[in-house]
Amino acid sequence: MIIVLFGKPGAGKGTQAPLLAAALGVPTLATGDELRGAIRAGTDLGREAKGFMDRGDLVPDSVILGIIKQALSEPRAASGVLLDGVVRTVPQAEGLATVCAELGKKVDAVLVFDIDDDEIVQRLAGRTVCETCQTPYTGRAPGTKCDKDGGTLVRRKDDEPDAIRNRLAVYEKQTAPVLAWYREHDTKVAVIDAVGPVQDVTARALSALAS
Repeated sequence: MIIVLFGKPGAGKGTQAPLLAAALGVPTLATGDELRGAIRAGTDLGREAKGFMDRGDLVPDSVILGIIKQALSEPRAASGVLLDGVVRTVPQAEGLATVCAELGKKVDAVLVFDIDDDEIVQRLAGRTVCETCQTPYTGRAPGTKCDKDGGTLVRRKDDEPDAIRNRLAVYEKQTAPVLAWYREHDTKVAVIDAVGPVQDVTARALSALAS
């Protein structure tokens, strides 16, 4: 069971991922985490990725998908995974499909966390993150301390209202077409109402998967 988590910036994917993973008994593979793990481990792909990052360049899809392929090949992924942040464009969806086919796997469902743009702007404008571990918080002022490691909470520049609306425009242009691609390739796409208490959104997502 491979499930792609999808949605606009601030729709709640990062909040829902660990809850859904625990409920389903599968791990979450997040692009950033897998990339950092490969770099720490000093794998060939990790060293290649670090070279791009050290030069200030974006890590290409081929390297990212190679790292994801390695992760999908590991025993932890034997029963399935949730993929968070792996697919943002149609070429990435195509690349993931190729990777899965090479491993004898496939994407079983795409969960789309849906929320109104104005709600996202309000939500993200009130968000801070730990400057060390990047744990997000809502309604916690900059300068307060992270519950996990005591780091200082800061507001990211891309969480300012103008920056948020620009990110949403990029999503509509580059990322939303991915849903059409999955539908065209007969993959289940379930749109989840992402407004409301966290546990209610989790229940909706699990119900959509069950159906």
